[in-house]
Order: sequence, then structure tokens, then C-alpha cells
Amino acid sequence: MDIENIDLNLLRIFDALIRARNVTLAGELVGLSQPAVSYALNKLRVITADPLFVRTPRGMEPTPRAARMALPVREILEMVKRDVFLHDEFVPGTNNKSFTISLSDVGETVFLPPLLKRLRIDAPNIAIKSVSMMPARLEEALRCGDVDLAVGYFPDINKANFYQQHLFSHPFACLVRIGHQIIKTKLTMKQFLDASHIVIRPEGRSQEIFERYLEEQGIKRRIGLSIPHFMSVPYLLAESDMIVTLPLAIAQMFAKHGELKILPLPIESPTFDLKQHWHARYHRDAANQWLRRVIYETFYKYQWQ
Repeated sequence: MDIENIDLNLLRIFDALIRARNVTLAGELVGLSQPAVSYALNKLRVITADPLFVRTPRGMEPTPRAARMALPVREILEMVKRDVFLHDEFVPGTNNKSFTISLSDVGETVFLPPLLKRLRIDAPNIAIKSVSMMPARLEEALRCGDVDLAVGYFPDINKANFYQQHLFSHPFACLVRIGHQIIKTKLTMKQFLDASHIVIRPEGRSQEIFERYLEEQGIKRRIGLSIPHFMSVPYLLAESDMIVTLPLAIAQMFAKHGELKILPLPIESPTFDLKQHWHARYHRDAANQWLRRVIYETFYKYQWQ
């Protein structure tokens, strides 16, 4: 028997005949006329080389061949309905799925603490894995599902087949030690220009925005130290009268855990947009949709005061 000749609708009609034992009633179950059901039954008889159903005073009784086919046909139809056409369901409260999120330089500081707090309540068995990778590798990881979402500042993810959702805009602020010899309660433009600055690069992608903004404004600082990471900043400031400009959320975190203070910039602060990005392949995936909704609800219009 050539399986290419089998129409899925033939199996639906066969299953209806098994249940109804009547051509007319079977047609009502599947929404077909009596002649259409009879035509389909004849096709099945040719394919199987068996009469399948025999008319009796009690209705159409299945032959031994049809009786053997009944359960497998029902299982095939249920599998197609369940695994092919039924919408995915994701129950966060009982699910133990692990999500992989790519976070930018600010991302782990800004997003992970509030997100984990939310998950402890709504989805205590969910695990989060944070990764960092180059933009070209990240696009492929999103496409193939190795990374579920990219959350933060990712201006390179702007190609077709990628979705993005704006979460909030983020400003910059300055950070100095509390006992700074010159800078006290307010940062003046002269103090900003005269101070020795720590600059984070190249990993601080959001820092590119601030550096570009200064260049556009024709503002030149005294750069005393360039470093590739944020985490050494509190220790460097604590032992010097240097100054650093950071995304406000990172400045707030450092100020909580050290003898440091936050001061507004003496110029209008540029901002950068933090977004979540995902590939079109997973746009309708139930688990991905749930995670996107949680992140959006947690951070949309988030205010860093």
C-alpha cells in the first residue's frame, strides 16, 4: 500500500464510521454528506483491500481488519490534534524550564534582581541562565533557540525576522567618593572638566552613547583610566578623587554598597533605550511569550530615581 495515497480526512471518516456504525450519522460527525462518506469508504476499501464495514440489522459492523485499525487510527488523529494543531500551553507555576537570556553590560544589574524576585512568586521552578556574546553570534543563537531573549541595549539586532519591544529609556549619572576633596553636593561643569575620569570600554556598549554625545557637544574630559569592566569601579573610586559616568542603575547599585555618592551630570544626560529582542521563529511559542510578558510587565516604564 502506498501511504502517499492516504488522505487524513479518510482516517477521520473511518473513525466516525467506527463510532456511528451508520453512513449518514458518520457524515454528521465530520460535516459531510452521505454520498461523500460513501465515496470515502469506497476509497478506503480499495486501499486496504477489505470491505471494512458490513451492513447488518444492527448497523454497519466492522470487519476484523477494521476492528484492528480502530485504535491506531484514533491514536493518530489524537496525536495530530494534540501535537500539531493544538495551541501550546505553558503553566509557569509548575514548569521547570530553563530560559537563556543574553544581557548587555547594564542588563544583569538592571534586569536580574527584579526579574528573579518576580519569578520566585510566579514561577519558583523556572531557571534563568545569563550569557554574553558578540552580536553576530547572538543573532544566530536567537534564531536557533540557544538564546530565548536578548534584553538590554542591542542596537545591532535590527534585521528582518527579529522582533523588539521597548521597555524603558535610561539616563547616565556621575559617581564619586563621599569624601571627595573638591566635589561636594553639586557637580559643576568646571569640576567635571577638571576631574580625572574613569572610562569603561570597550565592553560597556552603552558607554558608547555617552562618549559619542560628549564628542558631538565638543566636550573633552581628562581621562585618567580606561578599563574594560564595571565591577572594579567602586574600589577605584574609594581610593582616589577620580570620577566616573555610568548608567544610573549601575551607579545606584554601587552607591548602595560603598562610600560613594551619585551626582547629576552638569549637562543634559543622553539616554539609551533598553529593549527585549527575539526571533520570529519563537514569536508564538507559549513559553517565550510568557517570559516576554513577565519582563515587559516588570520593566515597562521602569523609573530609576
